[in-house]
Amino acid sequence: MPTLVKQLRGIGGCTQPVRLDGHRVEHAVDTRTGEIGRVLHRLDSASLPAGNLLVRCNNRRATRCPACAETYRRDTFHLITAGLRGGKGTPDTVTRHPKVFATFTAPGFGPVHNRPTDRRGTVRACRCGLLHDTDDESLGTPLDPATYDYEGAVLWNAHAGMLWRRFSIYLRREIAKRAGLTQRDLADFARVSFAKVAEYQKRGAVHFHAVIRIDGPEGGDTPPPTWATADLLTDAIGAAAAHSRVDGPVVDGRPHMFTFGKQIDVRAIRSADFDGGQELTERAVASYIAKYATKGAETATGALDRPLKFLAELAQLDISDHARRLIRTAWTLGARKELEGLRLRAWAHMLGFRGHFSTKSRRYSTTLGAFRDARAEWRRAQAAVITEDEPDTTLVLSHWVFAGIGLSSAEAWLAASLEPALGTEGEPT
Repeated sequence: MPTLVKQLRGIGGCTQPVRLDGHRVEHAVDTRTGEIGRVLHRLDSASLPAGNLLVRCNNRRATRCPACAETYRRDTFHLITAGLRGGKGTPDTVTRHPKVFATFTAPGFGPVHNRPTDRRGTVRACRCGLLHDTDDESLGTPLDPATYDYEGAVLWNAHAGMLWRRFSIYLRREIAKRAGLTQRDLADFARVSFAKVAEYQKRGAVHFHAVIRIDGPEGGDTPPPTWATADLLTDAIGAAAAHSRVDGPVVDGRPHMFTFGKQIDVRAIRSADFDGGQELTERAVASYIAKYATKGAETATGALDRPLKFLAELAQLDISDHARRLIRTAWTLGARKELEGLRLRAWAHMLGFRGHFSTKSRRYSTTLGAFRDARAEWRRAQAAVITEDEPDTTLVLSHWVFAGIGLSSAEAWLAASLEPALGTEGEPT
């Protein structure tokens, strides 16, 4: 039992680990002759207490694996924070660079049940005449499903990533225009860095939260020019968002064209206009963005957290009627030859959105891969057995094959009993 506990601790609370059969052997290598010598370490899956090597699933979705999703959330938090106040290889001088927190919404596809507020923040009645509670399941669902533009909603999600790319191009143009420069010359004076995360609104439409920063020409390592201010950046974002559009497909004679919604919210970081007058700090922004990094359509709309194999599966699933219609629309559109490039059937469970949930520009800060590598190196250091005569050079031979996913009932019971000790608190990030 103690050896099984040790193996379960190694997967950090993962509830859906990948099970592998195989072996790994480390040989000493003579650096002078290249001759392969004695065996230093040997690992065989058959000798492990679980009968397999258990590897974390690393799924970012909280509905699939809470432990791995929490690791992903923490990594995202530290990645965003590093780009706001430095650290993890990013200089702390970025705290003086102009930066804003921006939210880009989707356009409307028909009236939905909501909780409108007036200028004083008082909640008013919905168009249906009711005052909905915050946990009312009807929030975000159409007032009239028969007239709601499900086709447009799904295609918007499918083109949202393209629209963001178009916006990022226009943003550089708008900044250059306000600085009196050409877009080509802008690169000699300033660089735009960003990190964004996608979030599903209750109606099932994707919108984006982003930290956008102006740096010097070499990124965060160089100071921005004196003309670069948060006000200039805010103005440029508004203009770029208004001009950004993507031409979509023509479906049954109906042309589609995609833009952002009218509600573009841009707030300077370190200002007092966030959350009822509270200061919009770096920590608040990083926490807000990281919160959505582990959520998908299933959290907002009650949709699915995994792909469909057959449309008939919908009949057996306990999901909302609104989510069901969005998924069915994506599946139906996915059968059209002219839309095959959108892969709508493969992404029907995501309501058509196929982009990455968390993305960043190259110079914003560190990477999620760097965090994963640091954890792997830390685990290797914890498990290493160092001897004085151990050579500097080794040859590693390994062979692993997939053997399944998940824990047995006994392993799951034991892992649950150890849950408080299976977190990642002791690991560096």
